[in-house]
Amino acid sequence: MPLIVALQKMKILPVSFLRIRVAGLVLSALTIAFAGCKSAGEKKHVEEGRELAKVYCTNCHQLPDPGLLNKATWRDAVLPAMAEKLGIEVLEGNMYLHSKSSALSSPDWQKILAFYETLAPDSLTQIAQKQPEIMKNGLFSIRKPAEDSAVASTMLVRIDTATHSVFSGAAMEPAIFSYNAKLRKSLLSKLASPPVDMHIPAEKGALNLLTCMGGMSASDETKGQVILLEKHPGPKLQFLSKGLIRPIETRPIDSNRDGLTDYTICAFGHNQGGLYLLKQLSDGNFTKQVIREMPGATYTNIRDINNDGWPDIVALFAHGDEGIWLFTNDRKGGFTEKNILRFPPVFGSSSFQLADVNQDGLEDIIYTAGDNSDYSRILKPYHGLYIFTNTGNFTFKQTFFYPINGCTKAIAADFDKDGKLDIATIAFFADLKNKSFEKFLIFSQDQKSGVFTPKRLPVDQLGRWICMDAADWDSDGDIDIALGNFSRGFLNQDRVQPDWNTRLPFIILENISVANIPR
Repeated sequence: MPLIVALQKMKILPVSFLRIRVAGLVLSALTIAFAGCKSAGEKKHVEEGRELAKVYCTNCHQLPDPGLLNKATWRDAVLPAMAEKLGIEVLEGNMYLHSKSSALSSPDWQKILAFYETLAPDSLTQIAQKQPEIMKNGLFSIRKPAEDSAVASTMLVRIDTATHSVFSGAAMEPAIFSYNAKLRKSLLSKLASPPVDMHIPAEKGALNLLTCMGGMSASDETKGQVILLEKHPGPKLQFLSKGLIRPIETRPIDSNRDGLTDYTICAFGHNQGGLYLLKQLSDGNFTKQVIREMPGATYTNIRDINNDGWPDIVALFAHGDEGIWLFTNDRKGGFTEKNILRFPPVFGSSSFQLADVNQDGLEDIIYTAGDNSDYSRILKPYHGLYIFTNTGNFTFKQTFFYPINGCTKAIAADFDKDGKLDIATIAFFADLKNKSFEKFLIFSQDQKSGVFTPKRLPVDQLGRWICMDAADWDSDGDIDIALGNFSRGFLNQDRVQPDWNTRLPFIILENISVANIPR
């Protein structure tokens, strides 16, 4: 019997709760259901563990509900990792050795273990998806460059609308390449570490901004770089900053309105990292300023949120203390911090975008959860595409969720030119065994109802998509999509081997739409 139905029969969930809105509601019900099955002594032990978890776990992040993961994952992966952060030595996988430097006693740690291991389910129940339709209207034509001799390790694709070219960055033997309008490849420069982000400024003559993360593995090594890339008359690198902890995004901002370009840097890090500001001085040098020192800084959207004429920052943090924060410019050289949305530390936050989805004049939040390369590498029913609607005063309410295993990124744009925003998604950690269509989906928004319908394209066998960009590549007035292929490892599911093209660095979905194309 499906778990949700079982909980309904036990009168823990209302029958109307078939469509999950917030995973935590189901998980809290899970906790209640399992707790009701224990003896009074066991229940007391578990409840004491819950209170201890509130004390020790919430020092770093939101308290995770036991129902977020199965018993085996808590026991064998996540709890041992948490023990080390509390100064508890881990032996033989999940045997624990305490010392004077441990943050809590052995009996108290055993109670926390009991809280999670007792109340966690044996397995997670997957949410039924509305099966995506096959897109039949010829909205996109697939364009492919020549295959590489090496297995694809693309970490960056960026469309340059001014030159009708595509930038692509490789992780293995790090380098940045340019592909012209005919998708012919040119090496721009070899690099010291994998390029993961490029900002192409709209201003004519401005230099492209390249971010190199320093390394693929989770670490706090200071090898990351931010580079200004000059293409003409020949490729030339200007190092803006070195020695960064796994930076993954850099954006220009004139934070103090002095006419000099500053830069925000998302340094994802591991145990260290944060959101930083490189503030430009009058002599052309830069000084680094902390905006929020917390690992996991991933994406920023820079806006004048309060309409005071000064740039504010909205940022996603996706490691440990996961959530979206607003940093309001205080007009004195700094920012005031406010949390907007917060998620559990195993949620796997992966991207967000501000966009006016319902055309009410207020920007909403499009958010994805699906990073699955940390301690809990199992399929999770709360991974997917979310929309949080702006209800005014920059407050948000969840209004949409579609489950997508391992959802990595979403981009909103009016792909079919019907006047409504659509959403493209990629999922690097898709259910490759059973639902390979999850790797790329298009959600078409109905013109009248505003309802999103998932649709699939026949691109499953062309690659495994880790990065995506959308822009008018061919200057024909509609939005094209670039998908970057990473086919080296990171296979979490048993007995799964690549059944897709592992040599294509990327593909272009060339938009061939016209206004009011029938769907």
